[in-house]
Amino acid sequence: MSIIKVIIPAYNEADSIANVINDIPKVVDEIIVINNNSSDNTEFNAKKAGATVLTETNKGYGYACLKGIDYISNQETKPDIIVFLDGDYSDYPEELTKIIQPIIEDNIDFVIGARVKQLREKGSMTKPQIFGNWLATQLMQILFNSKFTDLGPFRAIKYDKLLALNMDDKTYGWTVEMQLKVLKHKMTYFEIPVNYRNRIGVSKVSGTIQGATMAGIKILGWIFKYSFK
Repeated sequence: MSIIKVIIPAYNEADSIANVINDIPKVVDEIIVINNNSSDNTEFNAKKAGATVLTETNKGYGYACLKGIDYISNQETKPDIIVFLDGDYSDYPEELTKIIQPIIEDNIDFVIGARVKQLREKGSMTKPQIFGNWLATQLMQILFNSKFTDLGPFRAIKYDKLLALNMDDKTYGWTVEMQLKVLKHKMTYFEIPVNYRNRIGVSKVSGTIQGATMAGIKILGWIFKYSFK
């Protein structure tokens, strides 16, 4: 049996985090929530729901993910698969089993949950999000012959492959950095269509003009940085 661990970055997700944890399939060995400087009851609610909770005071999605990876690296027994999942309940955690299936059955290195239009709840992605996602994946197709169609946060990767990526981004560029490095390292990858719903609470990225702008700049910056390598 594969050892599976889930990393969930969470900033002020007190209203949603328990739902996320409770819906994660029992095949998972450990759920790790990184409380990213929350000012609400995110930490308390995550612990109550049964998760391991770490604290990362540096605000940023990448900071939180790196904290989770560092924690796992210091454990005696290493996992086979790491799953990344948001704490806002926009993804369907129960779909984790189909996200990891290509890794377990077909030996794929990396799987991303693609938020396809027909499975998205109305309003779950803003127009700037949809356009930015399309632009980023189109550029990746043109510049790197990529087959990615989404930068979705619900993703799974073999633990040893994750370490090989040597992830670096601390904020908004985490997801695209991972995909670009998967391409650079010529790892095998696959997309699985997933359902996507309106999140609980307000997005810290797409919910603000500043957040959306900064995310867009960071994502495009990573793509053009790699295009010159």
